[in-house]
Amino acid sequence: AIDAVAERMARGGRLVYAGAGTAGRLGVLDASECPPTFNTDPARVVGLIAGGPEAMVNPVEGAEDSPELAESDLAALGLTADDTVVGISASGRTPYAVGAVAYARKHGALTVGLSCNRDSALAAAAEHGIEVVVGPEFLTGSTRLKAGTAQKLVLNMISTITMIRLGKTYGNLMVDVRASNEKLRARSRRIVAQVTGADDEAVEHALAATDGEVKNAILVLLAGVDGPTAARLLDESDGHLRAALSRAGG
Repeated sequence: AIDAVAERMARGGRLVYAGAGTAGRLGVLDASECPPTFNTDPARVVGLIAGGPEAMVNPVEGAEDSPELAESDLAALGLTADDTVVGISASGRTPYAVGAVAYARKHGALTVGLSCNRDSALAAAAEHGIEVVVGPEFLTGSTRLKAGTAQKLVLNMISTITMIRLGKTYGNLMVDVRASNEKLRARSRRIVAQVTGADDEAVEHALAATDGEVKNAILVLLAGVDGPTAARLLDESDGHLRAALSRAGG
């Protein structure tokens, strides 16, 4: 599934999560964490929850029972064959999630069905079925517990490994981190220093020359190029730092 997702995202496709209740919230959570972690455009990884944003904090009665609602939510995105829709449902039979996958598949998008039961309707509807069987919940029917935890692990794997394939990391470092606050700016400085071995002054100079972009700053220091050249090398390498360093002879 990840191979297929990464291939489509490399062509400009989007990763869309669709679920209701806890499952929907987990999809929205994973999607919302991609921009600060991997500097993705918020439109590239999208979380849809039955009932809309209000359902993140307040239950929207009946929303999960409507496959038509899923269809309208996806229609608003204008799906293409390069997009992926991941339906999320603990039971594997939630109409919103199944409806999302069925609609996406009918329109040529890649489909993944993530559930916590064997032989689920969701897996059957999707091109790739992922069934993580966790057994009965400690509190019967409370799928925010074992099922929710297992689903979050799987969503972490899908988004993180896909972003690694897209060149968003260098080793285990988040070189595409979006430095939107002081904590992340400090992390950016540490990453550049760790990769390049440069002193604090050189790191600050490189980040200033590249508008705070970590990968660009690393290129400036390791390849001895200026900021615009670093940006061009990365653009020519589809954002992959190792490839850009090779192009620069670094």
